[in-house]
Amino acid sequence: MASLSITWLGHSTFIITTPGGKRIVTDPWLEGNPACPADRKKIDAADLILLSHGHSDHSGDVVPVARATGAPVVTINEAKHWLEGKGVKNVQGLNFGGAITIAGLQVALVPAVHTSSVVENDVNVYLGEPAGFVVTLETGQRLYFAGDTALFGDMRLIAELYAPEIAFLPIGDYYTMGPDAAARACQMLGVRQVVPMHYGTFPILTGTPERLKELVEPLGIDVLILKPGETAS
Repeated sequence: MASLSITWLGHSTFIITTPGGKRIVTDPWLEGNPACPADRKKIDAADLILLSHGHSDHSGDVVPVARATGAPVVTINEAKHWLEGKGVKNVQGLNFGGAITIAGLQVALVPAVHTSSVVENDVNVYLGEPAGFVVTLETGQRLYFAGDTALFGDMRLIAELYAPEIAFLPIGDYYTMGPDAAARACQMLGVRQVVPMHYGTFPILTGTPERLKELVEPLGIDVLILKPGETAS
């Protein structure tokens, strides 16, 4: 099998290529994303799409990406109905504690501490609770994609139940936890590597990966810092 490959397209949008060659897209936000490189505004190949919550900086391009790729979308149940209303055909709407084997991978839905809605015609539409995901790869390695969240104590339960090795964590502050709380999350989760996200897109997101690195590298936790459009494997 090949090695795991991670491409960051800015904010919380990643293309994660598994050792078995499956392409996972997280929270696709491309066209309106100022951090996304101009030549990466379209995704036309994917095997799985994960949508953590409804805010437009996470869901903004989920419909066109789902249509272009035909990939199934995994999300919370209320967001499933919203996507189906947009004409997306292949949506799995889980709820907390639930898991599904899809595209040859196991995906478990776990809580997040945030909110979830989308504004349509000047009306705030509720889209269920925000979520995170634990994905078990073909090798048995597990990834935790937190979505948008604050630090919360049940990250310890995520560690006990799933023992993820890599965590994708927001660090921007203001709307989510910042680097100091994310460093505590790394300890609670017991991960060996963290991929920071949801920072630097707008001036209000002041948390930096350098601060996270300062806090967790002395603990033996690697920080994977990517530039938008960059790939690491």
